[in-house]
Amino acid sequence: MWLLNSSIGRKLIMSISGLFLVLFLLFHMSMNVVAIISGEAYNMICEFLGANWYALLGTLVLAGGFLVHIIFASWLTLLNKKARGSQAYACQETPKGVEWASQNMYVLGAIVVAGLILHFTQFWAKMQFVEIVGMEGAVINGAVVDPADGAAFINYYFSNPIICVLYLIWFVALWFHLTHGFWSALQTIGWDNTIWLNRWKCISNIFATIVFIGFALVVIAFYLKSVCPETFGCIGA
Repeated sequence: MWLLNSSIGRKLIMSISGLFLVLFLLFHMSMNVVAIISGEAYNMICEFLGANWYALLGTLVLAGGFLVHIIFASWLTLLNKKARGSQAYACQETPKGVEWASQNMYVLGAIVVAGLILHFTQFWAKMQFVEIVGMEGAVINGAVVDPADGAAFINYYFSNPIICVLYLIWFVALWFHLTHGFWSALQTIGWDNTIWLNRWKCISNIFATIVFIGFALVVIAFYLKSVCPETFGCIGA
């Protein structure tokens, strides 16, 4: 099958799976921003996306797309290193016109994966997974919390400065990954003429920045709420 046996086919699979995950990021970021406006509204979304059949199906599809993206990204990286051989060390400087992000996509991807693992252990494992296995709730700060009470988890975790810094590092890596990955995926699909390629690069930067600001705003807002409740107590109320 040419999709698996050719470099172009493998890049196409990686690109399509990446664009699929980009749409999920936009949805997830938008959902999280709701928490700043209203904790009650955010919890309603969490309850809607609990252990219902459509949410579970969506989770499986996302997990599949995520695995496909990682597998093909790793496969292509190993093949590229093998093809370069000893020439990989011939030039340490980034070639003119080549973005830093494009030279470090795999490293950035590894940071993104590490951030996802942290996020899954703190949120998904204590929310949807708890519902799947039939537990009453997860224990945080010595109390059992309803798995649909997403606002409680956000308030708890983002009151910890170390966790906040780790999330912000994750978001920075995600920004770099998106600024190159978004337009590169579209180029692989075929939208790479001279006019539109530059436009897609601009759109990629704007999109990545919007996603970054949305996610980072939630972390910063709830941390400020924890340290200055008299000033920022209205956040997530």
